[in-house]
Amino acid sequence: MAANTAPVKWAQRKDSLYLTIALPDVKDHQVELTDRKLVFQGTSGDKLYKLDLEFFKEISAEGSVWNVLPASVQMKLNKKEQEDEFWPRLLLDKNQEKTNVKIDWDKYVDEDEAEGNEFDMGALDGGMDFGGMGGMGGMGGMGGMGGMGGMGGMGGMGGMDFSSMMQGMGGMGGMGGMMGGDDEEEDMGDSDDDADLPDLESSEEPK
Repeated sequence: MAANTAPVKWAQRKDSLYLTIALPDVKDHQVELTDRKLVFQGTSGDKLYKLDLEFFKEISAEGSVWNVLPASVQMKLNKKEQEDEFWPRLLLDKNQEKTNVKIDWDKYVDEDEAEGNEFDMGALDGGMDFGGMGGMGGMGGMGGMGGMGGMGGMGGMGGMDFSSMMQGMGGMGGMGGMMGGDDEEEDMGDSDDDADLPDLESSEEPK
């Protein structure tokens, strides 16, 4: 499948960038972020789209977030250098920027109006942190720990304990029988004692 170039819109503040990949219902997406590049791949409408952007300056993955929405993929990227001035453009390559990138006028503000006019982060609620992506991959590996659920099979050992308990209880039942035997012996002892008692009526002397 031939890949198409994904359309991108952007806006900026002095400390960050906001990128929107304008593709609906993106599936099978892959996003990779380094300090100078963003690489994206995903399918939309049964078409494959790719994106390989080299930024004008370095950005920081730490604290940068992204989210896949029904109508687009959006991300806020933190600039590595917290500057007092806006970047003159998004990409290092001017020609690539003219071809692939547009200004997001919905989020655009003039540089002199940027102070206190932060990005609306509502669309990124519940998104993923670029800074934790590597760790998240490791968490996927932890999914294998779910296999440790097989340890639930140790419940079989619980069955063994249960059987042992049943056997032990059976033994206790036997002990109960033994105890009952003692009672019977005591009863028999009582009977013997009764047999040894003299017959009071027969022992009386006639008057």
